Amino acid sequence: MKEIFEHRSVRSYTKEKVSDHVLLSILNAALRASNTGNMQLVSIIVTRNAEQKRRLAPAHFNQPMVVDADIVLTFCADVHRMNRWCELRDAEHGFMNLQTLYSATIDATIAAQNAALEAEHYGLGICYLGTTTYNAGQIVDILRLPQGVLPVTTITIGYPAIEPHLTERLPLNAVVHDEIYNDYSDKDINILFAERESLESNRQFCKENNKENLAQVFSEVRYSKANNEHFSEELLGVMRRQGFVI
Repeated sequence: MKEIFEHRSVRSYTKEKVSDHVLLSILNAALRASNTGNMQLVSIIVTRNAEQKRRLAPAHFNQPMVVDADIVLTFCADVHRMNRWCELRDAEHGFMNLQTLYSATIDATIAAQNAALEAEHYGLGICYLGTTTYNAGQIVDILRLPQGVLPVTTITIGYPAIEPHLTERLPLNAVVHDEIYNDYSDKDINILFAERESLESNRQFCKENNKENLAQVFSEVRYSKANNEHFSEELLGVMRRQGFVI
């Protein structure tokens, strides 16, 4: 599929609206995704209302594409629906735990990627928002998610205003292992990251952030230990609030 190999994260959108027919096709593609035991432990919150998008924006660090995109889809791990079904059928359930949350998170992620591919098939642009788990508690409140439902990821969808360049990727042998995990020597790491580090855009990235190399930008600026630990605690709190962790 050319959509896979031509994927770009689109952060700037035109004012053109996505038709209901195309949105329905995107949602049906998500519905057909592989999932755990055909339980479909996922729910998708569709946000098109401008005011609701403005409410969501702070939870996503006010990234402009949240309000600019025609559609915002929030993919949630959802065991609430399964629990309610079991209760109505006098079936004892045991889904409020980390194992089932992990399965439901996988379900939600696969569904999101199906939706993304279908959207791109129609010429739309998409962007994943990693901020969904950073501020999950705010999203729970805004979208009124009941216990047993946890936001996992969000994608914005709209017609691209510009076509970004393809983002570089590590070479295949950096991520694919034959039969067993083949650990990396220092030489391997240097070779595998050499092309990425040599790009002028990444060299400029280092300069803008006043760092010696790209690894420092990632570990000390973009995804610092302090931030990672802070948002981990926040997410754990939301997991407790939603009933997955005691």
